[in-house]
Amino acid sequence: MSVDRLRVLREFADRGTIGGVAEALSMTPSAVSQQLKVLAKEAGVPLLEPDGRRIRLTDAGHALVVRADEVLAAMDRAVAEMSHYRASPRGRVRVALFPSGAALLLPHVLPALADSGVEVMAADEDAPPSEVSRLLADYDVVLTHRDERAPALAGPRVATRLLMREPTDVLVAPDHPLAHRTEVTPAELSDETWISVRGGFPVDDVLRSIATLTGVQPRIAQRLNDFRVIETLVLSGYGIALMPRFAVAHPDLVMLPLSGVRAARLYELATRPHADKRPAIATVLAAFEHAAAKITAD
Repeated sequence: MSVDRLRVLREFADRGTIGGVAEALSMTPSAVSQQLKVLAKEAGVPLLEPDGRRIRLTDAGHALVVRADEVLAAMDRAVAEMSHYRASPRGRVRVALFPSGAALLLPHVLPALADSGVEVMAADEDAPPSEVSRLLADYDVVLTHRDERAPALAGPRVATRLLMREPTDVLVAPDHPLAHRTEVTPAELSDETWISVRGGFPVDDVLRSIATLTGVQPRIAQRLNDFRVIETLVLSGYGIALMPRFAVAHPDLVMLPLSGVRAARLYELATRPHADKRPAIATVLAAFEHAAAKITAD
């Protein structure tokens, strides 16, 4: 089986359409279809099947994608090892990060890699953990976050490593009745107006946990994913919010730890399996781990 055809199959698994593969690999749709037909002939089993007006991978196709990942990872390692003999590590690493994680970690990571020979191409991607597999079609490393009670990302095509834990606090204005407290319980928040984030993100998961503990559905006035906008609204007295501790920027806002509930988000770095064997990617992962250790120690 040709490595190029295996790459086409993997791209189809990531993108789901012939057109998406064609665009990603700078091929024509007919050339993509032809490569997949030849690969199916080589495999001796159907790799694609109709799915309404579209096509999808068969069970055999999914199985071959996992093996394709292994083959392509081995090829990447071979290239990286040859690079190692020339000057290691070197190369460009594409990294996707959620915005508040990028603001926290990149100021440490990028300077640390400045003279390493590794170029980081960072992009902000505000997507929930369920989107990580899709993002890995375009990025080498994805920084994601999840509620600490949520299950870890799992799957034959995603490898993750825990980076750090960040507590989630209640954010109130300085003149709020609770502002003088050192901590609050969920029961004390049942009558508050909330400014939250969109569903599927860790902060919203904590808010749902509060609702479970109190039996009261939170009164959510707005859902916004920009923490700076949320801070402005909290400061104005419009409502209160849950905020990851290291993301709070305004000095006048009051952060109150929650008691009686586990409230934190976990940062995780996701890659394709075996991608960390490439020296450039390994160097980037190590830089993130060092940055996270410094931040949590401080």
